[in-house]
Amino acid sequence: MTLPPKPPARAGRVSLWRYLRLFRRDILSAQPARLYRAWMAEFRTPFFRSYLCNQPELVDLVLRERPDDFPKSDRIREGLSPLLGNSVFVTNGAVWKRQRRIIDPAFEGGRLRDTFPSIRAAGQGAVARLAPNADGQPLEIEAQTSHAAADVIFRTLFSIPIEHEVAAEVFQSFRNHQRKQPVVNLGAFLPLPRWFPRLHRRATRQTARHIRRLISRLTAERADQIRTGTAPDDLATKIMTTPDPETGQRFDTDEMVDQVAIFFLAGHETSASALAWALYLLAMYPEWQDRVAEEAQALTDDFGFSELSKLRVSRDVFRETLRLYPPVPMMVRQAARPERFRDRAVPMGAQIVLSPWHLHRHERLWDNPDGFDPARYATENGKTCLRRAYIPFSAGQRVCPGAGFAMIEGPLLLSMLVRAYRFELVPDRPAMPVAHLTVRGKQGIWLCLKRRNG
Repeated sequence: MTLPPKPPARAGRVSLWRYLRLFRRDILSAQPARLYRAWMAEFRTPFFRSYLCNQPELVDLVLRERPDDFPKSDRIREGLSPLLGNSVFVTNGAVWKRQRRIIDPAFEGGRLRDTFPSIRAAGQGAVARLAPNADGQPLEIEAQTSHAAADVIFRTLFSIPIEHEVAAEVFQSFRNHQRKQPVVNLGAFLPLPRWFPRLHRRATRQTARHIRRLISRLTAERADQIRTGTAPDDLATKIMTTPDPETGQRFDTDEMVDQVAIFFLAGHETSASALAWALYLLAMYPEWQDRVAEEAQALTDDFGFSELSKLRVSRDVFRETLRLYPPVPMMVRQAARPERFRDRAVPMGAQIVLSPWHLHRHERLWDNPDGFDPARYATENGKTCLRRAYIPFSAGQRVCPGAGFAMIEGPLLLSMLVRAYRFELVPDRPAMPVAHLTVRGKQGIWLCLKRRNG
């Protein structure tokens, strides 16, 4: 049985500097194979200690039971601060809680129904853009899913399509930023004082500044529309007009720019990754692709939000894709006080690594952990692991606010694309996962497209 692609694990022990070089190229292949079976692993460096935790009880402790004792690691901020500023993705404590109180209402159930027409329109746009490429020739599909995911973000956030001048420039600038952004910043490994300048690449700083200027322009325009009563009822308007229920304060322009930057990073980059891998998996397993296509044929041309409940196969395929290729492969927390994990002392300040990549493929938890089996979620093992060992959106109080949004967007776009086209593998261009900001194809993800009808 052919298994989905998985990067080879690191062979044996390596020096710290060798590990850093491997890590910089790819987070996943830098890790040893034992992490797929271990409940916990300790890593020591001259600068800090880290503990990778796979035991479900430890994951629950960190994410659900005592999240305030394990805040986001400052090392995450070091690499992403040029673009994300002080966004909800990197903050902790009272600042983070205030930000979530303002953001969360925009992603409640009723609001998701309101955004559905915009997501559907983005899907229709993606189907139309792919039409000229449905000629059976190899096509790099990540670029296409990235375009589609960006379109969803701009339509739902600012009520503008990707073809809008500013939206198109943000999208292209973000692609440039991805190419300039290193996986590891020096500040992420060295305990530098806060006053010490962070050595971000010049190109990284430049692309980040340009993206933030463009987002500032969109945000300022929306603030003017809100003042004049002409703002559309979209996510940006909802977030910018929601006061903190405890203080009555709203986001100012600078704060909103920070949040829009992370919405674009989280909502665009992660969705593009998941959708590309879902299409690749369906090309690998055409019997599942046919099931998704058959299910999608039941949708009417002007289908509404209520018809999403019919996309059960597509939902399970997307869920299985997130298990095998979680867009964010690792999350890093920090121990705020001394702890004891599995009879081992964990000092204050230690880095606590939670790895969806390893947890989702853990050999002591999942049946057939490396296999593609969307039907597993109807089994007892699958149901149990969904509760105990499945965290593509994190969990607890820091669960991604857009998790529900993603589970509408992903299955819907997948169904619309597979209803229109058949996706096939390119024999001489197999995909291999590599983790940078998200899990993407090392040399891209290449597929051939053919029309299903006509």
